[in-house]
Amino acid sequence: MAAGKVVFVAFAIEDERQRDFLKGQSLLTKSTFEYVDMSVKEAYETDWKVKVRTRIRRSHGLIALISRNSLKSSGQKWELQCAREEGKPILAIWAYTDDRTVVEGVTTRAWAWDSITTFIDRI
Repeated sequence: MAAGKVVFVAFAIEDERQRDFLKGQSLLTKSTFEYVDMSVKEAYETDWKVKVRTRIRRSHGLIALISRNSLKSSGQKWELQCAREEGKPILAIWAYTDDRTVVEGVTTRAWAWDSITTFIDRI
């Protein structure tokens, strides 16, 4: 059982509802783990990169919700790069069943609870 895993969720702000679904799914399923969503709910006014890097450092890994919105989200791109720099494991999942956007340098898979569970159990 992988209780108490801290996961940073990176997403384009346009995909906030999908982030909410991810959190809701973890609460409604019989998960063998729990995680704390360390994603930023509101944009920081100043020094946001310093604050986000601190959150990513405190996380065990990062889940990225990938969609066509990811291509223009400079914040999400930076969060992914920061996670790489900090040596954090990354799981990228498509935010929508009908959107298979490819983000350079990221291997993305279908949103499946088994994949998410396996990722969190391993970090």
